[in-house]
Amino acid sequence: MLDLKSIEKAYKRVEEVAYCTPFSYAPILSEMSGFEVYLKKENLQRTGAFKLRGAFNKIALLANEGRKEGVVAASAGNHAQGVAFSAKHFGIDATIIMPESTPLTKVQGVKEFGAAVILHGANYDEAYAYAIKFAEENHYIFVHPFADDEVMAGQGTIALEMIEEIEDLDAIVVPVGGGGLISGIACAAKSLQKRIKLIGISAEGAPAMKNSYDAKRPLDTLGVRTIADGIAVRDTSPITLKYILEYVDAFEGVSEDEIASAILFLLERQKVLVEGAGAVGVAALMHGKIDLPKGSKVGIVLSGGNIDVTMLSLIIEKGLMKSARKMKLVVTLVDKPGALQAFTKILSDINANIAQIGYDRTSTDLEFGDAHVSVALETKGVEHQGLIRQELKKNGFMFKEEQ
Repeated sequence: MLDLKSIEKAYKRVEEVAYCTPFSYAPILSEMSGFEVYLKKENLQRTGAFKLRGAFNKIALLANEGRKEGVVAASAGNHAQGVAFSAKHFGIDATIIMPESTPLTKVQGVKEFGAAVILHGANYDEAYAYAIKFAEENHYIFVHPFADDEVMAGQGTIALEMIEEIEDLDAIVVPVGGGGLISGIACAAKSLQKRIKLIGISAEGAPAMKNSYDAKRPLDTLGVRTIADGIAVRDTSPITLKYILEYVDAFEGVSEDEIASAILFLLERQKVLVEGAGAVGVAALMHGKIDLPKGSKVGIVLSGGNIDVTMLSLIIEKGLMKSARKMKLVVTLVDKPGALQAFTKILSDINANIAQIGYDRTSTDLEFGDAHVSVALETKGVEHQGLIRQELKKNGFMFKEEQ
């Protein structure tokens, strides 16, 4: 049974290994939104995400009961690392089933804790189905990432820390995939302060739980597609939905572009690195999806920071393009001495820094005697980019922009 008592007992177990992560005032977000915003930085947790809390609570209970036959989990990464860490702590064998698309950093993180890893399935739900079968065949205990009262109780310890630090919170904003995190947090928060609003945020590319919340019944989806892989859950758990319908006051979705912009904002302005799932609460705040009175004290859970470096690089690149700090052009020049020098002098005169350049005189779409110059420029905003276009046209250069 998930209740405040079970969450308080879980806290006594998990405080042995889990950090009491910072719950920090965010001045820039507060000024932007009109709320008093605080960030619960579970991205700084051991293993890089909140999942350690629930996994450790579950496995600690198993160990206390003398059940050490081995555990199995299905996870895109964060629950996997939590289970692997916890199993190693208690000397229990762990096998983790991960989707084939799981970033290499998360696979390596699990292996570093001594767990065996099997890659299977295109998404979490396919990995989950295989993990259940694997556990039965090998007589292991399956540790569910969210639909388990002991796991949810462990996640709920986050709320105890938040309310201990700021008693008069008006709202807590929580990422939602399978629903274990918000179930535990909401149960604890509502038990301590009934007036606190609980707001769930999911990715629009993984809408199962939001659709179920709106319909007040479990609804599954055919697939998921989101950069927030930590909340990319296709099917709704009736177990967590029950708690969400009981405790959660509002539920919103955020788009991929909104998630990406929040990741970049947190990295650049807050100096905090989070993964897609960890950024959805801030994404909702930045894009006006949190409906609360101005001045409300809002706690946002940054659930994890285990982002793949390749994905982060892509988000930064696209973010620079969208914010007019980078510009990519393909310019047609006459292929003769001095033509490239004349082009680069124009860029130099208007302070457009060349980050990358390429010269092509053999393309089949070129006229004889012409060349293409592909160039990536560091720019200073919309007006600066407008000046670049104006000067190139004034000097007779033909060009096209790449997005």
